[in-house]
Amino acid sequence: MMIMYTFFFQKGTSTEQDSRFCDKEKKLIKQTKFKDCLTQQVDMSKVKLDVLKPWITRKITTILEMEDEVVIDYVNNQLEERFPCPKKMQINLTGFLNVTNARIFMGELWELLLSAQSSKDGIPECLTQQKKEKIKKRMEEQQKDKNKNKDRSCSQSHSRSRRRRSRDHRRSRSRSRDRSYDRK
Repeated sequence: MMIMYTFFFQKGTSTEQDSRFCDKEKKLIKQTKFKDCLTQQVDMSKVKLDVLKPWITRKITTILEMEDEVVIDYVNNQLEERFPCPKKMQINLTGFLNVTNARIFMGELWELLLSAQSSKDGIPECLTQQKKEKIKKRMEEQQKDKNKNKDRSCSQSHSRSRRRRSRDHRRSRSRSRDRSYDRK
């Protein structure tokens, strides 16, 4: 019977008291530097994530200098939660992007998410402006192309009419010469 009592009442520390089993993530959050905007919470139900996915892909591809679908999918999956934790995301991305790149990426991403959350349509204002500028530039280029084609067609028709006139003029001169020879 004595053995049973020693089995149930062991001396020592619990997992909460032992420093080997402390929450490493909390420790990293305290030690890591974060951008100021990461303190604000984002409600992802107000954000159109599909609009941000191409930006995320471009940015990660630029940082890694190659397209890494694992990292891109990881970021997209983290943003599927209603209230993602930006600090945990940055810590988890540090292994893929390194410390400074993860901090920069999360700062830029979180600013976009905050902007999207505050806008009516769930799209960040800067992405909307970029799209408008792109459309405006494309419209200007199309207008320039139309003007070039119009100028080209006008100059072609003008040169054709000039050729016809000169051809007609030559014919008329040659006819008049022929008539003059006929009279002699």
